[in-house]
Amino acid sequence: MIEVKNLTKSFDGRTVLDNIDATFYTGKTNLIIGQSGSGKTVLMKSLVGLHTPEKGQILFDGRDLLSMSAADVKELRKEIGMLFQGSALFDSETVLGNVEFPLKMFTDKSREEIRERALFCLERVNLKGAEKKYPSEISGGMQKRVAIARAIALNPKYLFCDEPNSGLDPKTSIVIDELLRDITHEYNITTVINTHDMNSVLGIGENIIFINKGHREWVGDMTQIYNTANEALNSFVFATRLFQEVREYVAEHGTIQQRK
Repeated sequence: MIEVKNLTKSFDGRTVLDNIDATFYTGKTNLIIGQSGSGKTVLMKSLVGLHTPEKGQILFDGRDLLSMSAADVKELRKEIGMLFQGSALFDSETVLGNVEFPLKMFTDKSREEIRERALFCLERVNLKGAEKKYPSEISGGMQKRVAIARAIALNPKYLFCDEPNSGLDPKTSIVIDELLRDITHEYNITTVINTHDMNSVLGIGENIIFINKGHREWVGDMTQIYNTANEALNSFVFATRLFQEVREYVAEHGTIQQRK
């Protein structure tokens, strides 16, 4: 579990995060949502140590990131997996080589153990048989699955995903969403996803935190979001006609079947 308490971050005198409190639960898909400029990306970068807030706490199972020594931060990062927006694969490495990379960097496993673990992770994301291909030879969705395999190679306790569906078609986005949800449940990971994809919000949002103008405006799940009274959240989620129709359906029928 990750707890954020009274987190404040400013740039050039402008407050971007204002006394944010949030909890990201273990074994759940925790989503951070908000409009561009809302502060959600700054919150994500603060959680992984790329920004240093002026005040507050970021507790990883009780360990405060902001008061850790450099050595302790280095150890914590071994427990963290990252899924970047653009996948960030090495073009000169094969699929297998990309997944092996963190194992070579951060473990003392033998060559055979590294290969075995990497192949296991590729099989887990349904890429068995693709290990010899290069990123340029596979689709965007497959690249994203390689990135997920690499992110879980070190068996992380915490998994951070920055816009995992960026650039993907709706069908492939659902595959990525469900894969992240299944891996989260299977390995009991604290997964934090920064997204603007409403399909993700309504499909796998088990714990949703809505950031608006630097403030935490709303917390709930994918069922509660249909009936929220928060005007800013309604405007954000139901901005398109499609999702307005979803809301009207829920208002009439009481619920909508969630993705399995």
